[in-house]
Amino acid sequence: MDNCITTSIFDIFKTGPGPSSSHTTGPMKAALLFRDAMVKLNPDMMESLRLDVHLFGSLCLTGIGHGTHKAILGGLLGWQPEDCDCDLLCQLLEDPDKIYKIPLGKGDIKFSSHHIHFENEKIEDLSFSNTMRFKLSQGDQLLLEKEYYSIGGGFIQCKGKIEQIPKNPPHGYRNMNQLRDLLDKTGLTLSQIILENEQFITGSSTTQIYEDLDQIIETMCSCVKRGLSTEGVLPGPIGLFRKAKMMINNSRRMKQETGRFLARLNAYAMAAAEENAAGQRVVTAPTSGSAGVMPGVLYLLKHKYQLSQQQLREGMLAAAAIAFIAKNNASISGAEVGCQGEIGVASAMAAALMTYALEGPMEKVENAAEIALEHHLGLTCDPVGGYVQIPCIERNAVGAVTAANAYILAEVGDPDHQKVSFDEVVKTMMETGRDMCSRYKETALGGLAICCVSC
Repeated sequence: MDNCITTSIFDIFKTGPGPSSSHTTGPMKAALLFRDAMVKLNPDMMESLRLDVHLFGSLCLTGIGHGTHKAILGGLLGWQPEDCDCDLLCQLLEDPDKIYKIPLGKGDIKFSSHHIHFENEKIEDLSFSNTMRFKLSQGDQLLLEKEYYSIGGGFIQCKGKIEQIPKNPPHGYRNMNQLRDLLDKTGLTLSQIILENEQFITGSSTTQIYEDLDQIIETMCSCVKRGLSTEGVLPGPIGLFRKAKMMINNSRRMKQETGRFLARLNAYAMAAAEENAAGQRVVTAPTSGSAGVMPGVLYLLKHKYQLSQQQLREGMLAAAAIAFIAKNNASISGAEVGCQGEIGVASAMAAALMTYALEGPMEKVENAAEIALEHHLGLTCDPVGGYVQIPCIERNAVGAVTAANAYILAEVGDPDHQKVSFDEVVKTMMETGRDMCSRYKETALGGLAICCVSC
């Protein structure tokens, strides 16, 4: 089958610094690639070299609030998203005049905030909204230039580079309809299909995949736990106070179990989202901006429902399948389709996770994912001041609650009477994103981003 899904589970679930995978993880990876290209170039005269980075579109308009400049410097210094020191990363470029030395073979290149240029070129004139251009020059001579695109979830593309097409996995599918046909034809479960494809794509054993999944689950739960125990004001000029710890404490005083349940789920999701906003380590699911939705539901399933580790693993595999289809047929980038591609897809993933982990049939897994995504259609990406705080943190909580409600609607509903398929709602999300004005796609030029918040 041509153009079937070949994405790895661990390309969807990646650890890295917040607050935005497209603005931090992606740019850091691009900077690492350019650093490697400079090393291979191996220039002779180090003293006269100059390195400039130009940011366009959403990276220009909201890059400061998202820490894009810091992520780029981190990548140029050789830091990796999955294991960099998040606290040190947050401290980079705090002094605009500080000179950093980038090691490069025979010497160092001097670099500061003055070498990062925020370009106000019209988004409509760009190949992709999140565009980066790296230039290495020696006097008037341009030695090396690369253009990269951060396409959401920490994924990047390089201009002019032909991506190597992976071999088709044993169970090829492009959308939910084909995935359902596979299930019927093979008699395998959803988790078995995703697992066997992952083994083919990465060459990893079942044991290794489960160990890596366990690490992702642990990182997600640790993120929630940290957020529930941390107080104070989040970074940036808004002065937004963390709320998760207060919410979990106040939930214990609520008289009705229903209220306590919802308050806890909200607190779990906000705890992880607040950690993301603080630039701490999170897991993309599918992005950093939506990194509170899945952990919120996962933490609930682990600690409230006390599901087994195997149930959680299989739920994660179901969530990955939803992300694969959304990414392959639409987008998970807020700069491309708005927040429906981030919180909306995350909510659909969490709904699938909950339904499958609680041993729901495939029909109800699809219905839950469809319901969750359907009710995020048209959601704008409009962070106030360009910071992933308002409305992003509460939006993660709402996405988690919507996921739980989508599970309930699917569980008590009749799959035979469901009129809208998951494939149809994914297609609609992409069409809606294309029609959406650029002011509402992570540019901080419209919507709540320009409301009267003191910052």
